Amino acid sequence: METYYTYLISSLPMLSFDCELPFSLEDFFAKCEGLIPETEIEFLRNTCYKEGYSLNPAATGTLGKWAKFEIALRNELARVRARHKKVDVLKFIRLPDDPEADISRAARVAYISSSILEAEKVLDQARWDALESLSFGHYFDFDFLLIYLLKLKILERWNKVQAADKEQLFNQAVVN
Repeated sequence: METYYTYLISSLPMLSFDCELPFSLEDFFAKCEGLIPETEIEFLRNTCYKEGYSLNPAATGTLGKWAKFEIALRNELARVRARHKKVDVLKFIRLPDDPEADISRAARVAYISSSILEAEKVLDQARWDALESLSFGHYFDFDFLLIYLLKLKILERWNKVQAADKEQLFNQAVVN
């Protein structure tokens, strides 16, 4: 099957962290149908829906770099929490750790934030920025689609947060 990355990618809207979700993940997969091989669509689905799969540090290329960043971010959060709780951080660190990842500020700001929602926004902004840096040099290839999908996943999460009935959630939290 011939792949049509250029056509598919040029038909996708630009994404930014503060933009609305242009379409669902399922709509994204529907747009890919017939334009890229079914094996690649299945790979994207697995990356999107199987949390552990997308964090496999043994993966190569962009997915491996993404997994290493995400593990480093989580490790940095563990370090910040352990420092404040005065516990041994080594039991919580997951390897391989990436000491070059520039995430200490994001982890610190998220930890001291008085709002859980604001903390999550800080962490997702760090994730978005990491995806932006991973996208350098990938304009019309499979890695572009992978990064686009991961960004869509972040936007879909925030779309759910914003669409949630906050009053109902508050009442459930207070009653329970």
